[in-house]
Amino acid sequence: MSEAAVEEVSVLSSIYCGEGEFQLIRHSVQDGLVVQISKTVGGEGGLDVRLSFHLHPNYPSCPPEISVASTHLSKTQCHSVRQKLTDQAAALAPEPMVHQLVERVQQEYVDVLDINSGKEEEKQVDKEKEWTVVLLLDHIRSRKHYIKLLERWTRQLQLFGMLLLGRSILVMLHGDKPKIKEFCHLLKTVKIDVDSSGKKCKEKMMKVLIETSSFSSCVGLQGFVVKNYESLEELSAAFQDINMKELFQQISLVVE
Repeated sequence: MSEAAVEEVSVLSSIYCGEGEFQLIRHSVQDGLVVQISKTVGGEGGLDVRLSFHLHPNYPSCPPEISVASTHLSKTQCHSVRQKLTDQAAALAPEPMVHQLVERVQQEYVDVLDINSGKEEEKQVDKEKEWTVVLLLDHIRSRKHYIKLLERWTRQLQLFGMLLLGRSILVMLHGDKPKIKEFCHLLKTVKIDVDSSGKKCKEKMMKVLIETSSFSSCVGLQGFVVKNYESLEELSAAFQDINMKELFQQISLVVE
């Protein structure tokens, strides 16, 4: 981890020193730093926004991974803000940039956040459609092909997902409930892997460990991510990084 990143995190903790504003979620030599900054955008009475920045070990030579969440915004709106911040980060010089990106949310993205849109009913409907599931896969032998299909389906169905590879093979999905059901249907009907004899096979042994609508504001589960883990502690950390520790606690007995 670069000295510039460590110094920047120290400065950020001083700038965002209000109660609950700054949180260092993870500090790892191998994976880098994950910080979360919570702000109210639009002045007093505005919207709460939680920004998560994953600073990789070679940051700031490469821009941070950014996640956006808010209890007042729909999944689409959060994704829109995240994309704008990601584009802005890619355009900046390779130097500490987190504070600048947070300020960009304050200054330029008020319109995206729809503070005065009057669409509360529409937002509520969108929120109720959002669903989170954790699937347990039996095996992955044709790894490259398998992951490619999972990523394609996630993108086509406009879902957010994470594949966790370790002692247990888990797939976490977040998005519209009907589209998640379609994803599960594809798993069981498309020849996605090979069996022990090398013949193409379907994922007939897939199990749904948990499905819930109570995690619609999770942080970090955006796009499709593949992570390897070697211990239960590393698996727990992966869930904690995206603010889903409670979800991990519900499935921990199954994956031990």
